[in-house]
Amino acid sequence: MRDQVFPHRHLLGIEGLNPLEINHLLDLSERYIALNRGTHKTSDSLKGRTLINLFFENSTRTRTSFELAGLRLGANVINMQVESSSVSKGETLIDTAVTLNAMHPDVLAVRHSDSGAVKLLADKVNCGVVNGGDGSHEHPTQALLDALTIRRRKGRLSGLVVAICGDVLHSRVARSNFHLLLTMGARVRIIAPRTLIPSGIERWGVEIFTDMTKGLKDVDIVMMLRVQHERMRGSFIPSVREYFRFFGLDRAKLAQAKPDALIMHPGPMNRGTEIDSDVADDFERSAIREQVELGVAVRMAVLEVLAQNNAAYSAEAATGAAK
Repeated sequence: MRDQVFPHRHLLGIEGLNPLEINHLLDLSERYIALNRGTHKTSDSLKGRTLINLFFENSTRTRTSFELAGLRLGANVINMQVESSSVSKGETLIDTAVTLNAMHPDVLAVRHSDSGAVKLLADKVNCGVVNGGDGSHEHPTQALLDALTIRRRKGRLSGLVVAICGDVLHSRVARSNFHLLLTMGARVRIIAPRTLIPSGIERWGVEIFTDMTKGLKDVDIVMMLRVQHERMRGSFIPSVREYFRFFGLDRAKLAQAKPDALIMHPGPMNRGTEIDSDVADDFERSAIREQVELGVAVRMAVLEVLAQNNAAYSAEAATGAAK
């Protein structure tokens, strides 16, 4: 039987999800937090199921948390080493999808450097697919874990003022958070140099600032973004020193936010570029470590729902074929 609230076969992005579906995933995630903090951290809800992690980009937090999430749910987990697979020999993404599909996995967790690549793969397989980040498009589980962190700390999402600061242009994290936070009734500000602001972003319903002092005024959440040097082709910032001076989060800039404003960062952090260590390590106000912890719970919830829905889709297809 499919999940009645979240009946989707894949989680490719936050865009298009409604508040009920988002809250449902967050509520499911809550129950896994206690499990992960306990002595016995395993469940058998995915016993006999198979999760394949297919990461075409390097990752520490996301890939490891998907692996841990699958193992704690009792699934068989396979981490494909792309650099030593047939992809390195020239195999296309579609051929890779067809090959994996023949092995009958239940869920694929995929990260790819090209926007839309995960959707292309999902169209070619019969199992559930969760997007672990595709290009500068979306990173849905990151937005969900960010939302869960905020909701647990602040008790709500609606009505909060969230500042997303830094390299918005190249950030899939920012895009997923825009969709989620605006859908859930939060106000979203972006603060970035003009060179790192996507064209047409004003149509998204966000407030745009190019000055940290003005943009951080009385915000509830300060979400810093990593400067993605690897995606930059050209001169987007004059220098790391100049960037930190104007857009790096330090005590002086943070003073403009509310006294209890929460500090967040999706990681990995470039200390001294987008955030000062003194701020990042402020255990009272920084939720960065909590974000990592809650990421496992969120991915457990997503894997459970997608595996359940995949089994239902497969049963429906078998019934249809028998007729």
